[in-house]
Amino acid sequence: MAAAQSNDQGRIPVDDTCDPACDRQCPRPGTCPLSLVKAGAAVQIHKLSTSPEIAQRLREIGFGERQVIKLLVRQANLICQVCNARLALSADLARMIIVEPIAGR
Repeated sequence: MAAAQSNDQGRIPVDDTCDPACDRQCPRPGTCPLSLVKAGAAVQIHKLSTSPEIAQRLREIGFGERQVIKLLVRQANLICQVCNARLALSADLARMIIVEPIAGR
């Protein structure tokens, strides 16, 4: 990953990790919805902003807090690699999964 420059709001660097639209849509500095992460980027799940039932199901399939995932494809649906498996998510669900850069990268 290229050396990143932080934007002036302290959010995820707008380099090869997050879409520039992240500046307007990130819930807090250093985080971004999964739906705005660029394809090919690896990130860590920070928070699941879904109903408790959906959050529990996501955790059961490997999308839990602190889990590192890689976004493989970002189109109408997203394809992520998690725990050596590829999983597809709707863009709506991906907007509710808040991610952050991986510490030390």
